[in-house]
Amino acid sequence: MTVQDFIEQNNLQVFTQGDIGEEISGCYIGDLLSLAMSRVVPGNVWMTVQGNVNIAAVSALCEPSCIVLVDGRVPDEETKAKGKEQGITILGTELPAYELACRLYEKSR
Repeated sequence: MTVQDFIEQNNLQVFTQGDIGEEISGCYIGDLLSLAMSRVVPGNVWMTVQGNVNIAAVSALCEPSCIVLVDGRVPDEETKAKGKEQGITILGTELPAYELACRLYEKSR
């Protein structure tokens, strides 16, 4: 499944757009940035409630396919600007991380 498919199937809000043709290979759910740096791998969807500019820094290091802010969280303006500058796809949803991860799993089977 591509990021574009994931967006469309889950009606995700696009805050910034990078390569939405990228394939998704899994996901990581977590809000502790230091742990995310060691667990997120290229191709992952990273689901978090963090909306500050530090998620862009972690994304630059780990290269997830996209970041999804769950539970109705939105990125601040600095994060949006950094995401656009670095070509990071930052998405949003009202769904909790668990429900979105379950949807991702079901669609990828």
